[in-house]
Amino acid sequence: MRVLVTGAAGRLGSRLVEALRQRGHEPIPADVAEFDIADFAATRAWITTAQPDLVIHPAAWTDVDGCAREPEKAITINGLGAGNVAAVAAEIGAAILYISSNEVFDGKSSRPYLEYDRTQPINPYGYSKWVGEQSIVGVNPRHMIARTSWLFAHGGKNFIQSILNAAGAGKPLRVVVNEIACPTYTDDLAHALVSLAESGRYGVYHLVNEGYCSRYDFARYILDKTGYADTPLDRITSHAWARPSTPPEFSPLTNLAAKNLGIQLRSWQSAVDAFLEREGVL
Repeated sequence: MRVLVTGAAGRLGSRLVEALRQRGHEPIPADVAEFDIADFAATRAWITTAQPDLVIHPAAWTDVDGCAREPEKAITINGLGAGNVAAVAAEIGAAILYISSNEVFDGKSSRPYLEYDRTQPINPYGYSKWVGEQSIVGVNPRHMIARTSWLFAHGGKNFIQSILNAAGAGKPLRVVVNEIACPTYTDDLAHALVSLAESGRYGVYHLVNEGYCSRYDFARYILDKTGYADTPLDRITSHAWARPSTPPEFSPLTNLAAKNLGIQLRSWQSAVDAFLEREGVL
């Protein structure tokens, strides 16, 4: 299967390219430096030339605070840009697999969200991803939408590395207790996405490592596993951490649909252990 991967230079995109090759597919890496997904003509030219069977679309503006400061830019890239990719894919008979977010939900549920629970984003980033979902559904019936959350990856900046860097520098650590979701390892997610693509089953999916925790519990687990068990960790609420964006407080996702296809990710704790072992800090 010929698979065009947008954002292929990114942390998830690069892992997708690698996972596709391992599974015997032909990945076509594409990055935002090569074509602007907000430009329909450029998007059409690139995808039409590539002639993929499937487009996996993880490329997005993921700076949630930046999205809060520039909401129209967020909608243009994450929403309308996704619609451009999906529309061109439909023109050439290709399917699309769009990577969305737990932030399409408002965080007010009393239980983890199922795939077809009502979406109601409360911040510009979540709204832009919801617009992306709606744009795709409207133009390409051969679509898969895969929501995920709290990604951590090798290379670059992520929550785990921020916690370890602060602990190693002896900096005080204050982490929120009222933001709860599913930490998800990009290596696991990439392989799950390829399995979903191979299934050919269109629809909405939640792909996250199993289980959920607060940001505080996530940080505590990291510190305890890496020799920083004695490092103090103060509990705060998100109200004490001023930022432009307001994340949903309780937004864990339940993987029901993909599980029925035999696609299930390991626990978030096991995933973190694997990440830390590969980083040489377990």
